[in-house]
Amino acid sequence: MNRKIVPVAVALVAVLVPAAATPAASAAPAAAGYVDTRVRGCAGKGPGCRPGVVVHHWHKRGASSRGVGWVYASREGVRSGTARWLVKTPGGSWKMGGGWKRAVSTGGSFVEAAWGRDGHTGPKYPRGTKICAQFKGLSTKACVTLK
Repeated sequence: MNRKIVPVAVALVAVLVPAAATPAASAAPAAAGYVDTRVRGCAGKGPGCRPGVVVHHWHKRGASSRGVGWVYASREGVRSGTARWLVKTPGGSWKMGGGWKRAVSTGGSFVEAAWGRDGHTGPKYPRGTKICAQFKGLSTKACVTLK
């Protein structure tokens, strides 16, 4: 194996799926009948996500509701920030899903904040619900839709 390729591959994985967005795998196997999905959304112009959001959601096969296990928000090109996540059900209005939280620097050129935990936990929303990450002082939101 060419050792020069490995650091590039590791860097690419770090950019596409930040470490905080991938909680440790649980020791128990996934319960039968569940579908786990991780969706990612980016906003803003230029390279990278300014801001970005990753949402882990789950549901039982055939169910119309989606459970949100965790939400991860990131913003590139800054050293500090405060973020929250918002939720809008189909036909509903915007509500705060997770309160304002200080985003921490990862030592690089972006900050990140996360809410929730791995597993089939967290609030449930109907299919088609929109979830967005918002940073204070930035009008652009990064959003995903629960399918």
